[in-house]
Amino acid sequence: MQTVLSIATDGPGLYEFTREVAAFVARSGVEQGLLTLFVQHTSCSLLIQENADPDVRRDLVEFFRRLVPASNQSSMQWVAHRTEGPDDMPAHIKSALTAVSLSIPVRDGRLALGRWQGIYLFEHRDESQRRRSVVADLRS
Repeated sequence: MQTVLSIATDGPGLYEFTREVAAFVARSGVEQGLLTLFVQHTSCSLLIQENADPDVRRDLVEFFRRLVPASNQSSMQWVAHRTEGPDDMPAHIKSALTAVSLSIPVRDGRLALGRWQGIYLFEHRDESQRRRSVVADLRS
């Protein structure tokens, strides 16, 4: 069983979609297995991260902004790929440093996430996007 979830973004940040994934698992009827998520883009990524304190999400966005600044910054003058603006190549670098797929165990028909864990799309581009994540189950 597979589906494609569409996630709308409005700039850099973490966009939680745990509920949508949990609903897919519930509909699938899978009791035990491994869920796979895959994002079909090269300038965003997937994370499992704390979903209780929004400061965690803000700090992660700020950390990656400082780690990989826009290509119009003096420290990034070496960047050649600027096709879609100063956030283009930095978004690809951030995606390469994180993950484009996740595996989550399913136990007793539910995602085996920890108490404070949520599933997030990590948007690295400045402009609004519509992102697609393939969700598939693998029965054990």
